[in-house]
Amino acid sequence: MRPSWALDYDTATCSIAAALAIVGERSTFLVLREAFNGIRRFDDMQRRTGLPRQVLSNRLSRLVGEGILRKVPYREEGQRPRAEYRLTDKGIELFPVLVALMTWGDKYTAGSDGPSVRLTHSGCTAPVALELACTAGHVLASAREVTPLPGPGARRVA
Repeated sequence: MRPSWALDYDTATCSIAAALAIVGERSTFLVLREAFNGIRRFDDMQRRTGLPRQVLSNRLSRLVGEGILRKVPYREEGQRPRAEYRLTDKGIELFPVLVALMTWGDKYTAGSDGPSVRLTHSGCTAPVALELACTAGHVLASAREVTPLPGPGARRVA
């Protein structure tokens, strides 16, 4: 049996590695969780994530710099100007990633009482589920039904 074709290709252009360089830290996923839950203000995020202020500040700055969150100024009466953090379209496209992690966590790490959050469709209240499908419309049961092939950005190992 021949080893995987992947051994012949360099990983320098790997999209997974590039994405993880941006969002791959636990604290970043906690910030994204809060943003998807509608939490927009620094103090609320800090309280809910338990992250040190400097870590949270760094994560928010990075996500803003990457175009995943945007800062929206606000000012409460008698207070200094502050910013809320809102998801951009680029950020919203990370939702399936968080749902996939949540689904896996619900299956393998939830306590005996079950998961702490249920996702439902706001239009009909049915449970939300992720499906992997090909562009021809076939729903795939598992990763065993996927064949990775070199893409246009693949570079052979010298």
